[in-house]
Amino acid sequence: NGRAITFLDTPGHEAFAAIREHGAHLTDIAIIVVAADDGIKPQTLEAIRFARKAGVKIIVVLNKIDKEGADANRVKQQLAEQELLPEEWGGDTVIVEVSAKTKQGIDNLLDMLLLVSDVEDFRAEATGPATGLIIESHLEQGKGPIANALIEEGVLKVGEFVVAGTTYAKIRTLESTSGEVLKKATPSTPVVIAGFKTLPEFGDEFTVVNDEKAARQHVEKAAAQKQGIASRSDMSSSEFIRMINRNNQVNELKVIIRADVQGSLTSVVDSLKALDTDEVAVRIVSSGVGAITENDLHLAATSSAIIYGFNVTAPTNIKRLASRDKISIRLYKVIYELIDDVKEGLTGLLAPEIVETDLGRLVIKGVFKTTKTEVICGGEVTKGKLVAPALARIIRGEENLGEVEVTNLKRGPQDVKEVLEGEMCGIGLKTVSRLDLQEGDRIELFSRTTVSRTL
Repeated sequence: NGRAITFLDTPGHEAFAAIREHGAHLTDIAIIVVAADDGIKPQTLEAIRFARKAGVKIIVVLNKIDKEGADANRVKQQLAEQELLPEEWGGDTVIVEVSAKTKQGIDNLLDMLLLVSDVEDFRAEATGPATGLIIESHLEQGKGPIANALIEEGVLKVGEFVVAGTTYAKIRTLESTSGEVLKKATPSTPVVIAGFKTLPEFGDEFTVVNDEKAARQHVEKAAAQKQGIASRSDMSSSEFIRMINRNNQVNELKVIIRADVQGSLTSVVDSLKALDTDEVAVRIVSSGVGAITENDLHLAATSSAIIYGFNVTAPTNIKRLASRDKISIRLYKVIYELIDDVKEGLTGLLAPEIVETDLGRLVIKGVFKTTKTEVICGGEVTKGKLVAPALARIIRGEENLGEVEVTNLKRGPQDVKEVLEGEMCGIGLKTVSRLDLQEGDRIELFSRTTVSRTL
């Protein structure tokens, strides 16, 4: 109806939680999509939480309403349990039923977005210097650092100086997200800005300043504040693990991360940090946006790190050098496949679990031979089954006298492999030091195996 609506789409995978939270802060209305045949999922609850935290209006879209098994009332009941009571049930939550496949309900959704906007009276100041937020940033060959930004107030023009976090730009080019060249842009317009000195971080606020001198002053102040916050901030889980385990070495998997854009890089790094345990941890040697470089190879060689690339390439010369120097480069386009690969690497660093299985018990009735390295005795099997070879503990009362190896079993003059409960037998033991066994001592046999562990 001649009115513009700007949409920001965020990935659904759990690894992209930071981007979803960032998206909630950028918008006026959060559209939370729920499959009518599946109902509410953990990511739905997370999205609701992010939207509430950001203080934005929520519209729930029930998608796949045309699919067999769709149950709108069941989903509405689930939403009501999350204090999102549908309007038709007396609440204030707008719920729109749609089918992305058949386009059913899409016009109604657009109308509801405009209606909520009018009711809430969403307005922005359309004059004066622009302010807004960085949506995303990446490196582009021939253009350098590129930022996607959303204007919230004012007018942004080519040639102006803008500051975002710890970097600034003189706007060299300004484009719409569809590639249209712009001279200026107004509120609610997503734009692509070229001219930044370094990559701004997604989520950074940007403001227009008078000149380059003012831009530098803003950046220096922001960098000093960031450094101060970093020095006072709580240590990461990895650092905490390393501190409490300085006597017991934590096994580290060293990695270098390269991603296509800042948001993806943040998501990958956050996901890998979440894999840390008190035994193994991911140590991120370096991370950055853009293709894998020779510097990454040098760093990987000196630190014995694996290079992971997410949605980036490794040029032919880089692959050749990596092959020559036996450096592992692993490229992924699906984030959970990258995470699974790192998880597998961490699993390989876990010490195997030692599993002990009780076998049987013998009460000594007589000791026939004792040397520094050998004991031969006899007795009655009072529990389980004795087998040879096996491991055993010598118990006197409540005291553990030591661990020995069972070398052989005898029933009468014959060697046997096993003796059952209630039977008498002779037993040969191998020791590392002299053990003076007595009648009444117990020999408790067990087996010990190692089992691989997983995260």
